[in-house]
This record gives sequence, structure tokens and C-alpha cells, in this order.
Amino acid sequence: MTFRRLALLSAVLFFALSATWMCAPELMLTQWGVPYTDSAGFVSRRAAAFYAGMALMLLLARKAEASGARVALSSGISLTCLMLATLGIVEWQSGAATADILVAVVLEAVLAVAFLLSNKSK
Repeated sequence: MTFRRLALLSAVLFFALSATWMCAPELMLTQWGVPYTDSAGFVSRRAAAFYAGMALMLLLARKAEASGARVALSSGISLTCLMLATLGIVEWQSGAATADILVAVVLEAVLAVAFLLSNKSK
């Protein structure tokens, strides 16, 4: 997949995640078996800002030609996704989250690899 398409698809996904984490964090938390608390909601809404920021960066950079800046953006998103996937597995194994988190883990791993590979394609 080209960087342009991947960036656009990811921007849409990240905007949707941002809106969900901002407006209804209990949906995601409950799905993963994590009880909703005021503290969890607070952290979730703050994380929504990061998703919105990544979405905007990807949307604005989608037409960028191959460059050091595009590699940096792709590498940063790959690292973020790999860390989220790793945390998801750790939290699932420790019993802090249900197996439903593995859906997110797979998506995060796919995005991480896709962004790394997007810099190799023309």
C-alpha cells in the first residue's frame, strides 16, 4: 500500500478513535474488560488528543514525497503502534484486559509494519 493511501486510511481511523476516546471512553474500556472510572476516563480523553494529533499529521502529510521527514513520521507511528501492541499483550496476559484487546493488538501490529513498508514502495 502506498504511503498516501495508508496515511489517509490511518487518519480516518485515528480521528474515529479520538472521537470515541473523547466522547465515550467507557465503550472501549468496557469492551476490553477494564472498568470505567473517572480516572480512566480522564486518561482516555487525554489520549484522544494524541490520536487527533496523529490523524491531522497524517492527513496533512499524505501527499508527501519520500523524504527524511516522511520516514520520521512513519517510524514514529510504527514505534507507537508496536508499543501499544506490546502493552496490549502484556495487559491481556496479566489479566488486566480481556482477549478482546487482541483485535487492537493485531491492528496495531499491522499498522506498524505497513508504515515501515510504505517508505520502501514508490
